[in-house]
Amino acid sequence: MSNTGPSPARRIARFLRKSLFAQVAIALVIGVLVGRLWPHAGTAVQPLGDGFVRLIKAMISPLVFCVVVAGITKAGDLKAFGRIGLKALVWFEVATTVALVVGLVAGNVVRPGVGMNVDPASLDASAVSDKTGGGSLPSTSDFILHSLPDSAIGAFAENSLLQVLVLACLVGAALLHLGNTRVPAILPAIEQAQDVVFAIVGFIMKLAPLAVFGATAHLVGEYGIGSMATYGKLIAVCYGVALVFLCLLGLALKALTGVSLWKFVRYTREEMLLALGTASSEAVMPRMMQKLRQAGCREDAVGLVLPTGYSFNLDGASIYLSVGTLFIAQAVGVHLSLGQQITVVLVLMLTSKGMAGVPGSAFLALSATAAALGVIPAGAVALLLGVDRIMDSMRVATNLLGNCVAVFVVSKWEGVFDKVRMTKVLGGEIPFVPEEERVSSQTATSDVSNTSKEEHSS
Repeated sequence: MSNTGPSPARRIARFLRKSLFAQVAIALVIGVLVGRLWPHAGTAVQPLGDGFVRLIKAMISPLVFCVVVAGITKAGDLKAFGRIGLKALVWFEVATTVALVVGLVAGNVVRPGVGMNVDPASLDASAVSDKTGGGSLPSTSDFILHSLPDSAIGAFAENSLLQVLVLACLVGAALLHLGNTRVPAILPAIEQAQDVVFAIVGFIMKLAPLAVFGATAHLVGEYGIGSMATYGKLIAVCYGVALVFLCLLGLALKALTGVSLWKFVRYTREEMLLALGTASSEAVMPRMMQKLRQAGCREDAVGLVLPTGYSFNLDGASIYLSVGTLFIAQAVGVHLSLGQQITVVLVLMLTSKGMAGVPGSAFLALSATAAALGVIPAGAVALLLGVDRIMDSMRVATNLLGNCVAVFVVSKWEGVFDKVRMTKVLGGEIPFVPEEERVSSQTATSDVSNTSKEEHSS
């Protein structure tokens, strides 16, 4: 009896066709090779990565709006939604403070900038201004005002997540106030719009391998490995601190919710690799929202906590800023006392909250910190220009996992977490099904059912 099964080549081809993780991993390797062997070609394919991120960003605001409105109306309790938001802010503040402190401790122990003996006068301070476009971080009052929309259309046009969240909360509250009897068609329309957005995201995700190839080839082609050799100690400290912080975060997650961070990383490996490859956590927000919902977190918690974390819970950026501040001081020979380092934490606790969406925000925050201390030359911030892009992978991965952990913790804290489903999903008993495929299968099942009923009646 002959073997009629598929050949090994066909099995491999089928695996590559169905596995986004494998496609992205291969694209990452090819991107590194192209950037290393043909730097100019690597730089030329940058639009592949940038274009993908732009397409995903175009879908984030309508998706967040639909998810939050649907979450509020389904929960039926606006007070519960307010509690979720308050608990999320408390967790964000605790997590970012821990990240800052861990970064400072590591910077004091390892001292990555000692021995560089840099003369601040030799640095080009204007390079920092070029990087930031001459901008500045918003003040607390400006940040609060900017989070309030002055135009419903403008909030979506500017892709301002905080403004979209405010609008979504207002719409959700209005729907609860009016009740389903007075506006019966609104919620179904919003849910249908959400299905459309998820379907579009599904189309865009097919381009993920091209995006990773373009972004990786550009990074390697533009910066090479010279920066890694020059700033090796700083890079090692930042990535090492991020790993320690994630271990602490994993322990807290396990103790508070019973969720294994390692199993969650394995569950979201496609999204994590895509975020690392494109250096953008926004590129995977829609798919992360789907996976968190299917892993037992309720819709309203996911819709509020995850997008808000993109502005308020930048754990990776906090680590980079604290270690970077000490690195700059050590490199120019400035000793920071304990009181000055406490000032660093306090300043960064404030400036890190207004960083999202601001060009060159890390350098603006570092400049603000240097100005607050009064002992670090402002031009010394330029020391980090050569290594900033290499830190993106650390910041993106840590920020993303930190926000996902926040969703689990707040969901458990509020009592809206399905631990049984989480165990089955992370254990592989329940496979992940993208929203667009789930909707398509439900539609097909409904069509078959309707056809059967029509045939039976006839």
